[in-house]
Amino acid sequence: MGELETKLVMTFSNTLGRKISLFVTDPREDLTEAEIKTAMELIVAKNIFEPNGADIISTVDAKIVQTETKEFDLEVA
Repeated sequence: MGELETKLVMTFSNTLGRKISLFVTDPREDLTEAEIKTAMELIVAKNIFEPNGADIISTVDAKIVQTETKEFDLEVA
């Protein structure tokens, strides 16, 4: 089995009408939907991120993404 990586992906919209995603690596396993929603609303309210010079203005969605990486030991000539 390969290496499993887990990320919380929080997606927001900004003043340019674009979607912006923030990632949290290895989120707590017992993280609740309410905690995620509260954190996202706080990010919007505090206006602490300004990606590409545009303010984040609203939440869009959030999801937990798991990626499995399997490496192969190949000999390349």
